[in-house]
Amino acid sequence: MDTNILLESGTNELEILEFALGNNHYGINVAKIREILQYQQVTPVPNTHPSVEGIFMPRDTMITVINLRRCLGMDDGTEKGLFIITNFNKLDIAFHVDQVIGIHRVSWEEIIKPDSTINGTNGTSVSTGVIKMNERLVVILDFEAIVSSISPETGLRVADIESMQKKEQRSEATILIAEDSPLLNKLITDCLKKAGYENLIVTLNGQEAWDKICEFKAEGTLLEKIQLIITDIEMPLMDGHRLTKLCKSDDLIKKIPLVIFSSLVNKEMRRKGEMLGADAQLTKPEIGMLVDAVDRLIEESVAK
Repeated sequence: MDTNILLESGTNELEILEFALGNNHYGINVAKIREILQYQQVTPVPNTHPSVEGIFMPRDTMITVINLRRCLGMDDGTEKGLFIITNFNKLDIAFHVDQVIGIHRVSWEEIIKPDSTINGTNGTSVSTGVIKMNERLVVILDFEAIVSSISPETGLRVADIESMQKKEQRSEATILIAEDSPLLNKLITDCLKKAGYENLIVTLNGQEAWDKICEFKAEGTLLEKIQLIITDIEMPLMDGHRLTKLCKSDDLIKKIPLVIFSSLVNKEMRRKGEMLGADAQLTKPEIGMLVDAVDRLIEESVAK
């Protein structure tokens, strides 16, 4: 399947694959998709999570299949449909869906952030946004949250946070964070604070972060108030690639080191981040490496 993910970087657009489960319509960022396959017989695995349908081995690679109907509290349906093979957080996972509708190119500004009532059966938020298409609502699922709820060790490695060593000199630097997930926001801030970075400015998307940057620039205090920026990629209103492009296109703002911290840092997305001028890019399971990258970039910035 040609997913056409090679969009121009930093345009604040993404491509959404729309798919159906029964009469309900959902979406996934095309950048997460490796391929789409017809349903294949899977091998059940004993003592796994109820949402894990089993495993199969296309081209001799073992892939876990997650039944999205079960994840969302629906009945199993029949043994047919499609497998959406995804890659994020350095994992290949197949999601069993009923049918694929098509691909839509949209702006992050069109995506409505859901409230906390849109949750999975275990209380975990499973939606990153909702978009209206041709009078129907398409819910963009949070596939990272789904996988993490099934297998927590695939998400942020909380043990890495617990082992952080605090250094007093880190407290002098102020870090601006752009991350729309409340859970990830807390984990990132906990990680940085345990390491000694006490001065944190937390924003919920790229637009909020950009507004704060522009506010400090207008005051003439930008470089005194922000020493480093950490941004997710997928965020409503303005994504991290657009934020990176804006920052690195400004002669003053580009002096501030910028780290992309996202589940989407695969080979293609890493190339996009490099083109936009990101100073470092890490996947979300690598939170233990985040402080190392922040330390290095701040030290290099001070030395200039």
